[in-house]
Amino acid sequence: METCRNSADLIFVQKFFKPLPDFIDTVLQTLLNDGVDVSLYELDHICYRVASISRYDEVKLMLHTMADQLSEAQISGRSIATFKLYAPILFLERSIWVVEVPSPKLNSRYVEGFEHIEFVIDQSFDAFMEQYAHLTFDVKDMHKKINPDIRLQYDGFSVKFHHASLEDVIRYEQK
Repeated sequence: METCRNSADLIFVQKFFKPLPDFIDTVLQTLLNDGVDVSLYELDHICYRVASISRYDEVKLMLHTMADQLSEAQISGRSIATFKLYAPILFLERSIWVVEVPSPKLNSRYVEGFEHIEFVIDQSFDAFMEQYAHLTFDVKDMHKKINPDIRLQYDGFSVKFHHASLEDVIRYEQK
């Protein structure tokens, strides 16, 4: 990753990413325990939630020290910033390049930290859900016009599945 601007930035970055390996390990282990095999799917991006607008601005500034901002768009009444890291987050055999940071929705409370990860799947949502019929998928975003997804909700995190990477969706939207 690009060198941080100063030691305060470096400390902030180290603190920011410290819980990530445990978070990803928990997600992957939970999926494995539920019989969901994601080993062949791209772990497209991670989402980091913040509790306030001021914290949103701080995290964006910090991410600018190690990433290019791909976009900042208004989605569902709030800003969402997306960054592509200069060097990926490496976890086992996975390389994660993209970090998404949504600002908090008005009148909603969020605990700061990593909230969800998303996988790009290569089969229809119906076929994927049929393969894991023993699980209950949240399908409310399955018919979105841009980047539809299905989700598994767990205690403290969620896992989304979609058909295109967030970076590809951003490029499409920017055209």
